[in-house]
Amino acid sequence: MTSSRPYLIRAIWQWIVDNGHVPHMIVDAEFKGVVVPRAYVHEGQIVLNIGVEATRRLELGDDAVTFQARFGGAPMNVMVPVGAVLGIVDRDTGQGMVFPDQGLPGEVPGAQTPDKTAPTETPADESDDEDPPRPPRGGRGGLRVVK
Repeated sequence: MTSSRPYLIRAIWQWIVDNGHVPHMIVDAEFKGVVVPRAYVHEGQIVLNIGVEATRRLELGDDAVTFQARFGGAPMNVMVPVGAVLGIVDRDTGQGMVFPDQGLPGEVPGAQTPDKTAPTETPADESDDEDPPRPPRGGRGGLRVVK
């Protein structure tokens, strides 16, 4: 059976956008194949604004989330395999979904594993004027309201 994670990512993204809010994606930046602005990785995680205004060519695919964004004025192609998506939340309300570390029902355990030695790009700074919410710390995810 295919993974439900890409379907849930698309559904939560659409729900947040339909309500006029801004979706943020929590990413395991150490996951194999992740290409994100390394300057903003904190404790192995990064929160990315994946709202309509912040991205170009956003594709919420079955295998990866890809888009173009500007970080410190420089364009960058971002690529996040769906297995690296730890959650997707509404920037304004904190509502959304944080995925369990072990994967979702129907996912094959160990199908994609983190690669701590994967090469990554290092851009300048993030283009979003507001600071994104901090990712959850520790083993289990959690949400908090950021104003």
